[in-house]
Order: sequence, then structure tokens, then C-alpha cells
Amino acid sequence: MENIKAYIESGVLELYVLGDLSPEEALQVEEIASKNPEVKDELAAIERALEEYAMQNAVEPSSEIETKLFEKLGLNLINKDDDIISKPILESAPKVVQLQEVDTKIRTLRYALVACIALLLVSSAALFITYNRLNEAHDQLASLNLDKQKFAGLVSKLEYENKGLNTMALMSDSKEWATIRMEGQAFSPKSKMKVFWNKNNKSVMINYTAIDLPKTDAEHEYQLWALVSGKPVSLGVFQTNDSTSTESLLKMQNIQEAQAFAVTLEPMGGSVNPTMEKLTVMGGV
Repeated sequence: MENIKAYIESGVLELYVLGDLSPEEALQVEEIASKNPEVKDELAAIERALEEYAMQNAVEPSSEIETKLFEKLGLNLINKDDDIISKPILESAPKVVQLQEVDTKIRTLRYALVACIALLLVSSAALFITYNRLNEAHDQLASLNLDKQKFAGLVSKLEYENKGLNTMALMSDSKEWATIRMEGQAFSPKSKMKVFWNKNNKSVMINYTAIDLPKTDAEHEYQLWALVSGKPVSLGVFQTNDSTSTESLLKMQNIQEAQAFAVTLEPMGGSVNPTMEKLTVMGGV
């Protein structure tokens, strides 16, 4: 019932009555009407409404229009032919019949003209309604697509975060990985972060999403160091405000041996030696 109601309200029946559908579309309407009494009754109601509208809004043409219609029909010769008017009364009978026929044709043309105007108005109204409904459907579709994109983004984010958390949990529980917790130093006492160091392949990873360090500016970034035999060895640079990163774990340079790990704030590109007055966090192995 809901589909039939939506079909009736779609405006296609008005377009069918107005003759604005293609032969294939018109055939489809006729097939549906033959199977659904509601559609058939609605078609009949639309046709009656158009006919009543045409009859109620019939307009009397001006004398100028009538003259032009006579000329188009080739009937203006009746009024101009003096010989016919001057003939005897017995010959006037055909003239009366001809005028009646002309009057009938004029009335037919009047009704046809009014019907055309009515059909044009109904067609315009139907097209306007259909256009508005199409716009509404387009807006709803755009809104649904936007909601779909937001939902997909949220799901991806949750999957990404869950994957990162699971990976870090496995690394924390694995005997191959050593977790080095680095605490804040005098330069930034409240800072902290973790480093994961694989005892077998000597790879180094940092928990990029759980770094608790002050934000860097456009001229500085952080540099990770490993303390090897009392000497600092650079393991690479990183930033805390990299909004383009999609990794929860950031791989740094491998290190074979280390007694401790530390992070300092350095100029962009890193430094050869650590700036000790900007030592941010540090932790022993």
C-alpha cells in the first residue's frame, strides 16, 4: 500500500494524462493501472478534474480572434460574397446550415484552446512538484552519504586505535620486547613516554599516540638517544603534533646495545650531540 501511495503521489499519473511520458513509460503506467484499482481510479479522477477545469475556465474569444479563425478556415468568404446575400430566400437554407457548422467549430476550438491551457498549467504544476521532490531526494541522499562517510571514518579510527592498542599490549607482554619507561627531567618534569626495544632484532619503537611531551613549534622537534657505553647515539627525530601520521607505533633506528634512552628538544633535522639543557625525558634499560 505504501508503494502504491508513493507511486500515485510521484506525479507520474499527471504526466501520463498530459501526454508527457514516453511510449514505454505510458505503457508501464497502463499496466500498473490494470492491476491496481487505486491507480486506475486516480487516473480517472485526474482526467475528470482536467475536463472540469477546462469547462469552468472557458474563455470567450474576441471578435478579432473569431475573424482570424474564419480566415484560417476559409469561411470569411461568406460575409464578403454579396451575390450569396442577395439570392432568394429559398437559397438561404444552405447558408444557415453552414453558419451553424462554423459556430460548432468555433466552440470546439475554444474548448480545445482552454483545455490546452489547463493541461499546460497542470503540467507545469506537476513538473514543479516533481522538481521539488527530486531536490529533496538529492539533499537526503547527500546527507546520507555524509553520514556514511563520518561513520566509515569513525569505524576506521576505532579499528586503527584498537589495532595499535592490541599491538602495544602484545609488545608489552612479549618476552622479546623490553619496555623502557622514560620520566620527565628538569626541562619538563611532567613529561613521559615509552620506548619498546626488541632484544632479538634490536629494533626500537615508540608509542606515538601515547607520547606526553610538550608540543613543538615550527623550528624544533624531538630527538631520541640511546646511551651506549656512556656515549649518546642518535636514533632519529620525531614530532608530537604531526596530524598527518596514521601510525600508533613509530619505528626508530635500531640499536645493538643500550644502557638508557633519552629524548631532547633539538632544532629541525636533529643535532649531532644532544642539547642537555633541553633533556626532556630519560629512562634506564
